[in-house]
Amino acid sequence: MKSVLLATACAAALAFASPAFSQSTPAADAPTTDKATDKADGASDVGEVIVTATRRNERLQDVPLSVTAFSQKELTAKGIVGYEGLARETPGVVLNRASANFNNFTARGIATNGYGANLQSTVAVYIDELPISTIGNTTVLDPNLYDVERVEFLRGPQGTLFGSGSLSGALRILTKKPDLDEFDASMLVDLGLVGEDSSLRQRYNAMVNVPIVDDKLALRVVGFYRDEEGYIDNLGTGIKNSNTLKDWGYRANLLWQPTDRLSIKFLASYENSNPEDASLVNPALGLDKRISDRPDLYVGELTSYNATVDYQFNGAHFTSSTTQSQFDQKFYVDLAGTFGGAIAFGLDADGYQNTFVEEMRLASDPGGKWDWVLGGFYLKRRHDVDYFYRSTPEYLAAHGITGLPDEYYQRQYMHFNSHEKAVFGELAYHFNDQWWLTGGLRYGSTDAQGFTEGGYNSYYLYYAINHFSGPLAILPIAPAAGVVAKEKGPSWKLSLSYKPSANLTTYATVSTGFRTPVVNGLRGSVSLVNPADIVIPDGASSDDLTNYEIGAKGRWFDGKLSGSVAAYWIDWSNIQVQANRVSDSVQFATNIGGAVSKGLEAELVARPTEGLTLGLNGSLIDAKVTDLSPAEAAISGAELGVRLSAPRVQGSIYANYNWFITPQAEANASIVMSHIGSYPGSFPNVPGNPGAISPTYDFTDSYNVVNATFAVAFDKATVAAYVENLFDDRSISYVHPEGFVSNLYANVRPRTVGVRLGYDF
Repeated sequence: MKSVLLATACAAALAFASPAFSQSTPAADAPTTDKATDKADGASDVGEVIVTATRRNERLQDVPLSVTAFSQKELTAKGIVGYEGLARETPGVVLNRASANFNNFTARGIATNGYGANLQSTVAVYIDELPISTIGNTTVLDPNLYDVERVEFLRGPQGTLFGSGSLSGALRILTKKPDLDEFDASMLVDLGLVGEDSSLRQRYNAMVNVPIVDDKLALRVVGFYRDEEGYIDNLGTGIKNSNTLKDWGYRANLLWQPTDRLSIKFLASYENSNPEDASLVNPALGLDKRISDRPDLYVGELTSYNATVDYQFNGAHFTSSTTQSQFDQKFYVDLAGTFGGAIAFGLDADGYQNTFVEEMRLASDPGGKWDWVLGGFYLKRRHDVDYFYRSTPEYLAAHGITGLPDEYYQRQYMHFNSHEKAVFGELAYHFNDQWWLTGGLRYGSTDAQGFTEGGYNSYYLYYAINHFSGPLAILPIAPAAGVVAKEKGPSWKLSLSYKPSANLTTYATVSTGFRTPVVNGLRGSVSLVNPADIVIPDGASSDDLTNYEIGAKGRWFDGKLSGSVAAYWIDWSNIQVQANRVSDSVQFATNIGGAVSKGLEAELVARPTEGLTLGLNGSLIDAKVTDLSPAEAAISGAELGVRLSAPRVQGSIYANYNWFITPQAEANASIVMSHIGSYPGSFPNVPGNPGAISPTYDFTDSYNVVNATFAVAFDKATVAAYVENLFDDRSISYVHPEGFVSNLYANVRPRTVGVRLGYDF
């Protein structure tokens, strides 16, 4: 029936498809929305790309840092709908994706593992002006990329303009503004069959743009819904295809432009992402098999509201962006793997994160001797977490353990308050048309404090480990305020650019980045299993990172060839790491010595003949620990000389060819092959037990993923057939660093075959 459904959808699309391909329609690879204009402008040229990585509009070629930019056309052409595609198409970047809503980017090798429990991400993720990246142990939504203006991946530390968390890079998802002049609407339906069981993947997207007052007021609304059957069987719950995903949401964008100088934009967005189980598996049980006593849940619900005011002064542009967001999440996981499955042990954690962000900046108009940006930033965040540690009624009854009010042997209610304040600026002086010097400085302060609101604990684990029965005493947890972790100081950047010709730009840059300090939620706690074990410390201070980079960007042969290359040396010290207390596996954050990452990145795009586009990107990375004391090695599990969690080799190649089948129908064929090298999932030893090899220490596989698309674009409709993971490579793409869970691995998603049907009204 599923095959019939796909065939029927494709036939129906061909029937209604009649007359130019719109960039908002699905994965056809046509280069523009207007074929006539495209021909007049020279379709064989690689076009100029304008980015806002420096908080003002600049040609990508003139920006003295490594940036990979994706327009909506490119996202559509390559079938990129989420984080995975962005990572595979960006040199030096990998996505550690354990499951839906469990995402963690690594850029330029700056990661000690692919999870980062309790730690701020090393890559900041922004939707417009809202930072959505957070810490490990929380869900991270994979946002919808339909009808976006552009996606920019900035590599290297971006602390000057993007603040904490951009230690090794920043990902910016920029949504599309309303069109004040014309009505527009589009839709995209994506139907696919996943894996050998032909699980049905359904994705529906729609957009409508309505001018309310000509040239003054317009509304643009995007809605989306995903219903994706799973392909993993949970042997513990008995549920087949348990990792089914339901995801839906919207964006409503209202733009008011009362004058040519002033515009005010109001944005409301909502996404509810609900995977019904995790995608982590246990290869010992067979391919695509996992085990847990209940479904592991990484559920996220993000609501945000933004008001952005833009005003064009004579010579400068002012922007004020105000955002309020609420992120509710569930992090439910079976932890019985800690004791080899012998003891019922799980965590049901509910989180509620409220964030307010305000940024104001003034940027000079381009073209003068001086280019500058000056701004201020403020973030206030409260994160409430209810930690409920559980047994099961069956286990308690079977072992005669009583005295608990229910299955939860520990309930702890906590919240964390954090603030970030900063002033920042960037100044570029053009000595002449060939030389310019850019300097950036951000001076800010961060603080964080944790509060225990109450709850209770018990000796459940002690009873279970020692096979005791009888009533458990309930030990109240007293309310308490933790220490305030504070840090302040500068983050800076200095870059010298040289343009020997109109088509070539070179640069040398030194830049720094930082992360906020970490407060350990269970600081000061003593192990109830072994009171002689270490007492959890207060937290970890910010780590430090300095990036030294040289690069070149160029366009040759009348724009038919463009490329960039960058070489870097990163010195990373006072590294924030996660550690674990041995007796009860309580996690905490601390700092250790240092590491060095050296690498080379390159991108190349060519259009050698009319209709043919070829692309290549890749990276080489050598990242390892270089400074470590014996005490730091013992607490973290690291060793001198061990690799960080990044592949040595990563890259992709891309080919696209478009031609006219008839004057009204343009065909496109594209193929993308991505390669990700093997890398370790963690440090090799057990944290807190020096010299003991961790049972979870393992490497991902080295693997290749091939995606192909064939599309036909008519006047308003587009029909595309695609295959993802053409050769069905099921390699291990993620290794979980912790022994809590029985399912430590993630595999590359199975081969998916489908159709995309789009219509532009």
